[in-house]
Amino acid sequence: MQWTAAQIAEVTGGRLVGPDVVVDGATQDSRGLRPGQLFVAVRAERDGHEFIGAALAAGAGAYLTERAPEGGTAVVVADTLAALEALGRAAIDRLPGRIVGITGSVGKTSTKDLAASVLAQRYATHASHRSFNNEIGVPLTLLGAPEGTEAVVVEMGARGIGHVADLCAVARPTIGVVTAVGAAHLELFGSIDAIAVAKGELVESLAASGTAVLNADDERVLAMGSRTEARVLTYGTAGEVRAESVVLDDLLRATFELRSPWGSTTVVLGARGLHNVHNALAAAAVGLVEGLDLAEIAAGLADPELSPWRMEIGHTPTGAVVLNDAYNANPVSMAAALRSLASLPAQRRTAVLGVMAELGGTADDEHARIGALAAELGVRVIAVGAPGYAAGGGRVEPVADVDEAVAALGPVGVGDAVLVKASRVAGLERLAAQLLAG
Repeated sequence: MQWTAAQIAEVTGGRLVGPDVVVDGATQDSRGLRPGQLFVAVRAERDGHEFIGAALAAGAGAYLTERAPEGGTAVVVADTLAALEALGRAAIDRLPGRIVGITGSVGKTSTKDLAASVLAQRYATHASHRSFNNEIGVPLTLLGAPEGTEAVVVEMGARGIGHVADLCAVARPTIGVVTAVGAAHLELFGSIDAIAVAKGELVESLAASGTAVLNADDERVLAMGSRTEARVLTYGTAGEVRAESVVLDDLLRATFELRSPWGSTTVVLGARGLHNVHNALAAAAVGLVEGLDLAEIAAGLADPELSPWRMEIGHTPTGAVVLNDAYNANPVSMAAALRSLASLPAQRRTAVLGVMAELGGTADDEHARIGALAAELGVRVIAVGAPGYAAGGGRVEPVADVDEAVAALGPVGVGDAVLVKASRVAGLERLAAQLLAG
């Protein structure tokens, strides 16, 4: 989406310094900046103002700053994050009224990827990059929409009550999808009921003309139907949009019959794992609401462009199967990944697991519960910096780091299947890459 620097100054209440130039899109990361983008110097874990020089060297068209300009074209504002949100709200006015918001404790990113693939069968569709789902990522997503965009899919995360409501005030979704309510970020929320309050802010934001797409198999999500004036469409085993006759192949790809009030069709799902069938149903519901036919929906679900490190299957040079689901983890997604590992045809199954972060006082119990599930499934566990899995019994080998995990894993080859999964802080994608490289 293109803006002049003067337009940016007007929208943000800022002061233009330097020539009035045209920018296309925005980023807060100087390392990935494309020439001509707006650089937003956000004060987060690191102060973005320290990287303005690098952004200009990489070709930034202009930049938002709270400090004295450093050359080039600057828009000086009181608060760069508030200015970014103002630009996001202004971007919505330039986009069509086809905005899909997706939230939930698990499945947000995969559902976003699948919904974008479905909508792209008919509409020029733009979606959040990877997990750009916070007060920075959402407006950046909107500003990144190319000219001619006809549909936008926005992932919305929350680390407290009120966060989703704030994101909805920027993105103004017309369809709201809630995937599940679980123990993710429990340390920050205090209770699962508080998480439900936060996730339900999405459906509360919808106008009466909108649609809430709700997981009928999650009682807390289903109850959100009473919190909105919008139409409610349910999905899941007990939902209006549901899957029947589900079969997984040896690479965890599902084939199923999609049933809906609009009719039925066969789906061969391009996302791996039984749990992704649920995510596919949510995406299908979005497509049905937006008028796509069943053939378009099946085509979108068959060939999605998926975010990395989520149920990726690769092979080591020696023939072992590696299931790389290392992007993040909570008790729900960890259990789903273990069951997926158990479904793979293999003689030996090993899960290399890191910590599940932000579980607060439930952390010990949840790690023990996952350890017990691994034992029940006959899965050996190598626990990287997370000894709590051992409390669940079974074959759990605590190690300190990635190098020790590789040593504990030992030689793997044909007949071995290895799952790699942890919360983002563990960085276990490095281990998956090392295994695949041989």
